[in-house]
Amino acid sequence: MSRELIDLQSIETALRTLNRQSGGKWIFDDNKLHRKFVFGNFVQAMGFMTSAALLAEKMDHHPEWSNVYKTVEVALTTHSSGGVTQLDVDLARQMEDLAQPHDA
Repeated sequence: MSRELIDLQSIETALRTLNRQSGGKWIFDDNKLHRKFVFGNFVQAMGFMTSAALLAEKMDHHPEWSNVYKTVEVALTTHSSGGVTQLDVDLARQMEDLAQPHDA
């Protein structure tokens, strides 16, 4: 998995794909991919975070995120590269897969 920065056109292409899957919930802002996941309850939100943490650890790529009750806010960027890389896009796709069908 590449830690090389991807260009804006590649980010926009990735967002179109992610947003088809998520219903338009991913944005690019402040040099990061952002998404708010809203689950049915706290247990589902924590289950998502636990599963995503295991994937992130395996990828050696860790998200910026926060949790309040049933909401998980995620920001993805590759700090060592100074912006969005394919790692961020890959982790976003895997998070989408994990969130389905629980994300509202």
